[in-house]
Amino acid sequence: MLHLALFTIFGAVAVAGAVNLLVQRHPINSALSLIAVMASLSVEYLLLGAEFVAAVQVIVYAGAIMVLFVFVIMLLNAGEEELTRGSRVAILVGIPGVLIGAVLIAWTLVQHSGTGEVAIGALPGRPETIGWLLFHDFLLPFEVTSILVLIAIMGAVVLAGRPVPTSQQPRKEA
Repeated sequence: MLHLALFTIFGAVAVAGAVNLLVQRHPINSALSLIAVMASLSVEYLLLGAEFVAAVQVIVYAGAIMVLFVFVIMLLNAGEEELTRGSRVAILVGIPGVLIGAVLIAWTLVQHSGTGEVAIGALPGRPETIGWLLFHDFLLPFEVTSILVLIAIMGAVVLAGRPVPTSQQPRKEA
């Protein structure tokens, strides 16, 4: 009973953090909300008996990836977001799309959710198995993801670069 209560509480914290992430106007506050979401997901994994995944969630996502996000936000010197009116097309297509998606997810959860209880640690997921899958079977997607993160950081550096004034540009020799 305690596990279910904690699971519900941290699930609510994750949802509240995600909503807060969307409504914040300052990017640093959004990044902090995302850290709260990642931390609460880590506790969810811990409650499900996946200690390794919980540790990876904290170390990789709440730690390393969020440091990169904050670094890029500060590098770009992103200020407070301006409020604009939403597009009519986004409202006309987005609201029914969200409703249809929510109904499909709810239907899938109701149809395919198991009603039996599983003991903590009964499912496979030892660190050796996860490591073998990550660095053997899924090595290419893992490396492609790291290259995409590197390209995103390089793009942020290029976008944040200050243009050189015309008086300081090198002269072309004729």
